[in-house]
Amino acid sequence: MSAIITSFALAMGQLADGRVLRILLKSVAVTIIAFVAMAAAGWYAFDAALAWLGLGDALFAGAGDLRQIASILLALTGLWLVWRVVAMAVIQFYAEDVVHAVEARHYPMQASAARELTRGEQVKAALGAGARALIANLAALPFALALLFTGIGTALLFWLVNALLIGREMQDMVWLRHAHNCPDGLCPVSKFERFALGGVVAALLALPFINFLAPVLGAAGATHLVHRKGSS
Repeated sequence: MSAIITSFALAMGQLADGRVLRILLKSVAVTIIAFVAMAAAGWYAFDAALAWLGLGDALFAGAGDLRQIASILLALTGLWLVWRVVAMAVIQFYAEDVVHAVEARHYPMQASAARELTRGEQVKAALGAGARALIANLAALPFALALLFTGIGTALLFWLVNALLIGREMQDMVWLRHAHNCPDGLCPVSKFERFALGGVVAALLALPFINFLAPVLGAAGATHLVHRKGSS
């Protein structure tokens, strides 16, 4: 567990680094744009669906306003569910840049021996990460709804699902660059450490404003974790 704490401490210490800061600002900007676009599309889709179902002023006075409010609430609920998907897909596009910045400062020797991923591989990884996160969260949704009465069960379930997903994605975005240098091709990060890495990032993604930092912190922390475990 100390390796996780040290890795995130080092990641936080590099947030003010010019290269990391530029990546952070770009990823936040793209995430916000995607968030706003999805909010508008979600509101329009829910509004159209409710109108098609007959919820309008012709039904009763004020039904149109009720439909608008319901559409907004449904869109916001949907966005809360897919926020992690959007954030992780966006950071995958910039993951290589984050790893480069961390390795250049802390692990220059390992960086010189790394295999550079092509833009196509990065896009494929981003789309794959988003798709896996979306499918996993949709699969967990029925169980999450069943746990609503517990008060905390729903949040814990989504945290668990995303901790498993994010831990794997964060580890692989670093390890894919260096696996060819390892004779057995096995990542030195244990399953528990991978889960802990994902758990921290998943928890940060649930916190307002801090969630914008979570993907970059996770990518930087994963870089430190992989290299520190590899050299231990």
